[in-house]
Amino acid sequence: MVGQLNIDKTNNRLGEGRKMHPHKFTLWVAIASMLMMFAGLTSAFIIKSNLEGWRTIDFPKIFWVSTAVIVTSSITIQMALRAFKQRSMQRYRSLMVVTLILGIAFIALQTFGFIELWNEQQVRFKGSSGAGQFLYVIFGLHGLHVMGGMVALIIMVCRSLWGKVKSYSSVPVEVMSSYWHFVDILWIYLLVFFLLIG
Repeated sequence: MVGQLNIDKTNNRLGEGRKMHPHKFTLWVAIASMLMMFAGLTSAFIIKSNLEGWRTIDFPKIFWVSTAVIVTSSITIQMALRAFKQRSMQRYRSLMVVTLILGIAFIALQTFGFIELWNEQQVRFKGSSGAGQFLYVIFGLHGLHVMGGMVALIIMVCRSLWGKVKSYSSVPVEVMSSYWHFVDILWIYLLVFFLLIG
């Protein structure tokens, strides 16, 4: 009887260990909802692009540079997560700072790219075909998600540099890393989508 109770307690502990952390669960629910939103927008874009008078858009080459930058930032934040788990805090801080700098560079490059679209290709939000509306809405929403990630990154970098480590739980870093990978993959998807369809 005592042995059975011990086995039950052990199983309960194992079951608790397999439960997803509430912050991770919330993140995945948010990601699922964002995916549905972008899937709806890109589906509407496909339908609209088949109409007569649709204008194709040539993407600025600087977008390829920004893609390389955000992919690199995904690598650095993953390395930062690994460093945190290994308790290599100096390396973790350095990699988080590099990720933040790359995030800022991505936003700057995106801004230059859209300035080029606006000035050189005359892509406006209000146009005859509606291509500009879809372009600015979809990429604008992605930009907002990147900005949200940047705010979280800034907070985490500040805490790592000047705050005292009270807990070595890797959950916040894991959540941040997963979210950053999401905006990275989402950008690549949108870029490929517009290159093929737009």
